[in-house]
Amino acid sequence: MKTDMSNLDDSIGKLLLDLQKDDPDTFKEIMKRAREENPELFEENIDEDNKKIDEYNCEVEEYNKKVDEN
Repeated sequence: MKTDMSNLDDSIGKLLLDLQKDDPDTFKEIMKRAREENPELFEENIDEDNKKIDEYNCEVEEYNKKVDEN
């Protein structure tokens, strides 16, 4: 069962996705302001995402090497 805060996060996420589609200029301004006011929220996620992407890329490279060897 989701908590109230989780439901709020989901609702805000959906609103932002809708705004990004319907009014991209306003979305960019909101995101720019959010980054300026709370840069720590964005930096941490970027590092985690980049780490996951790097790990995935390494797995793909290993798989490709195995395919090439056969």
